[in-house]
Amino acid sequence: MTDDPQLLAKRVAYVKTVRGLYRNERIAGLVGSLVGALLLIWGRMGQGAPAWAVPVAFLVIGAAWSLFAYVIIRRTRYVRAHPFDPQS
Repeated sequence: MTDDPQLLAKRVAYVKTVRGLYRNERIAGLVGSLVGALLLIWGRMGQGAPAWAVPVAFLVIGAAWSLFAYVIIRRTRYVRAHPFDPQS
């Protein structure tokens, strides 16, 4: 680790850029997972819940986790294509 403040500032900016990638998709995946879990609980525990609630809940949860996997793959590709370069 170096004590160079400019290098540290560049590294912090790079990490913030990577963390900010696909933020909306990650939030959508989180919301989808929560909605799917609530729908699954309602479909299994709720009195008079429709029969379609459980299969739809599994589809929503699967779609949300697929979105998470998509974000992981895209961010990994970005980091491999744009590695941290202290000279930039």
